[in-house]
Amino acid sequence: MKQVIVILIFLNGFSVQTKAQVAVDAKMKVFIDALMKKMTVDEKIGQLNLPGSGDIVTGQAANSDIGKKIKEGKVGGLFNIKSVEKIKAVQKVAVEESRLKIPLIFGMDVIHGYQTVFPIPLGLSCSWDMQLIERSARIAAVEASADGINWTFSPMVDIARDPRWGRIAEGSGEDAYLGSQIARAMVKGYQGNNLSLNNTIMSCVKHYALYGAAEAGRDYNTTDMSRYRMYNEYFPPYQAAVDAGAGSVMASFNDVDGIPATANKWLMTTVLRNQWGFNGFVVTDYTGINEMIDHGIGDLKTVSAKALQAGINMDMVGEGFLLTLKQSLKEGKITMQMIDAACRRILEAKYKLGLFDDPYRYCDEQRSKTEVFTAAHRKIARETAAQSFVLLKNSPMRTGNGAPVLPLKRSGTIALIGPMADNKENMPGTWSVAAEFDKAISVLTGLKEVAGNNVNILHARGSNLDADSLFEERAGMFGKSLRRDSRPADVILKEALAIANQSDVIVAVLGESAEMTGESSSRSSIEIPQVQKELLQALLNTGKPVILVLFTGRPLALKWENEQVPAILNVWFGGSEAGYAIADVLFGDVNPSGKLSTSFPQNIGQVPLFYNHKNTGRPLADGQWFQKFRSNYLDVSNEPVYPFGFGLSYTSFSYSNIKLSNTALKGNQTLTTSVTVTNTGNVTGKEVVQLYIRDVVGSVTRPVKELKGFQKIELKPGESKTVSFRITVNDLKFYNYDLKYDWEPGEFQIMIGTNSRDVKMEKVNWQK
Repeated sequence: MKQVIVILIFLNGFSVQTKAQVAVDAKMKVFIDALMKKMTVDEKIGQLNLPGSGDIVTGQAANSDIGKKIKEGKVGGLFNIKSVEKIKAVQKVAVEESRLKIPLIFGMDVIHGYQTVFPIPLGLSCSWDMQLIERSARIAAVEASADGINWTFSPMVDIARDPRWGRIAEGSGEDAYLGSQIARAMVKGYQGNNLSLNNTIMSCVKHYALYGAAEAGRDYNTTDMSRYRMYNEYFPPYQAAVDAGAGSVMASFNDVDGIPATANKWLMTTVLRNQWGFNGFVVTDYTGINEMIDHGIGDLKTVSAKALQAGINMDMVGEGFLLTLKQSLKEGKITMQMIDAACRRILEAKYKLGLFDDPYRYCDEQRSKTEVFTAAHRKIARETAAQSFVLLKNSPMRTGNGAPVLPLKRSGTIALIGPMADNKENMPGTWSVAAEFDKAISVLTGLKEVAGNNVNILHARGSNLDADSLFEERAGMFGKSLRRDSRPADVILKEALAIANQSDVIVAVLGESAEMTGESSSRSSIEIPQVQKELLQALLNTGKPVILVLFTGRPLALKWENEQVPAILNVWFGGSEAGYAIADVLFGDVNPSGKLSTSFPQNIGQVPLFYNHKNTGRPLADGQWFQKFRSNYLDVSNEPVYPFGFGLSYTSFSYSNIKLSNTALKGNQTLTTSVTVTNTGNVTGKEVVQLYIRDVVGSVTRPVKELKGFQKIELKPGESKTVSFRITVNDLKFYNYDLKYDWEPGEFQIMIGTNSRDVKMEKVNWQK
């Protein structure tokens, strides 16, 4: 029998492998072939089983229910079990008390940091800084691996354009190009260049596929879209993560083309493996197999068989594989080859992680003591958080010299008011499962420590998070209490107004709590809760300058706030060091440079709203916001409050006109386009220079613009830099009606600017 070796390298989306890697793969195959010959059917199926950590207690691992299954070879891995002591005890059961001594893989939801928590992923994406994002994942890998974890359920790369969906907080926004760059950076940060090192962890790209397009923005809901849209607008970040070498993929909960993703062979085999060349393993999401019963496609035995047939390799929690596959095999519903293929994928992952060489390689107690939540990591987290904040507005004060409200002066009295002002538990944001909330830094703590001795800071709550105590309870889960004030609302407000009237400036810390976004945290309203809006109005009525420090895990509808509040700083959820980072930016020690990775709508009625939409046959004329018998609303314009790519600075930047190396190109020629950017303000600042392209005429309708490049630069006052982009035909390619990936000749608009709305534009003609 001939042995076929597929040679792969990651270069422009195509794969090639080095001779050394081929040799490693050959050695792995020999090892796993020999191991699998010793395995019974039950042991092979056992490798496909991923229960939660369940009833495991330190010192009793072997006697727990899961411990007994591990001894019997019925468990392939565990997840969300924490600490070297526990993990080492469980691994000992697997490698010393089971028949074949196969080690377990240990996974965890390390989403945006481990104990050192970085900004939520949506916030991280607003840094537009791939080196910074990769570094955050690298630190997360170092800390998690030091605590026994070797597999993370991250990055989440779902494109999301509906802010009602709570899990928009976990992703990188609305754009496939930006999302793809971030997906690559995250995978590289987690996995490094050598997955067998004990300070790297295997990534799991999720949720495959289209989970972010759930109907009505309601979590777990149905997704329905054309394959043209899938390939062009939603698939690219998944493929980018696969091309970057992600070791595993997680199936999504939603259905696609009427078939749940967990049983969708077209997704899991045709696209993922055959088209993209993925060679890792696929795991379900939590009880994803069992949930297909409620989708209405069969009983547990039927849906388990369908999942295996589709290309699922590991069953998270549901144990459908464990309980039914052997019977389905006897009935001829599945084949031994299917079980073998799935088992091999799991064993290969363990081999690549080096677990067969040393099953305890991630159980170094010294590393756990010295490499987790270190001062160095916390310093980087503080710096990273500050880079993620987006300055949405900064108007001049009504009195004084006309200077903008921000940055704050290190003198006078500041009133710090709002339900999020002194709440360290909520600073890490959603999906911060390893965080120690009592060590997080609140805004109040951060301001007091950073302000200096010449600033007097007064604090009051002002309002609860929401008037509805039951809503607030739902928004304060997982140890992130809001510590609700039981006094009457007017008493709480009166207390805040008393200190506001004593102050020179008011910092209102408002918005969402950490668990108002994330899994199962969809909202039908995307405004700041009404009781907080009433507080904000009362603060504005004092006549004092008001700065809104906005906590949110999603784009909010801020039309009123944008019209009324002098300054708005969106801080997302900044992580462990959020309070310090917020103070750094408020006082001007750090100049904000974040740019939005999602559009902020005027109201919920505009949703979904995204920059790279298509024109209708009746578009509005330039400069118009309403024309009868055109595509628009009666009550608001089509435009967002803040467009994709938007973000202000404490300085200002000017852009020259675009320069093109050529205006008529042919075939594989390269176009160089450039602008000169000048810092026209008084302080050093960073600017994200953004390149967009429009394919004016196509065989199918094309977006009005698409992000195709960006560069983040730093300029001193008065300094200028020329920023250049090289454009090739690869940047013009898209999937056409027949799903062929190619480019079409014709006219193209080249746009460069500070956000997706404010751009300079030139035209080129490009022929084949």
